[in-house]
Amino acid sequence: MAVVNEVRRVDSGFANKIADAFQSLSVRIEQARVYRTTVSELSALADRELADLALHRSMIHAIAHEAAYGK
Repeated sequence: MAVVNEVRRVDSGFANKIADAFQSLSVRIEQARVYRTTVSELSALADRELADLALHRSMIHAIAHEAAYGK
């Protein structure tokens, strides 16, 4: 006995656009979280601790941007 199941999937362009928008939003939220966390943690370090890492306080935002968004 042979059985054939056929499942048709309707590709909804609108549904895909909504899904892509939510995915993009999710990525942006995660990047913003990484940026804020990096700035917060580096800002909490003393100048001496930053110097030990070969960093200056003025570099914190640039480093956080690179960590969150890449180069």
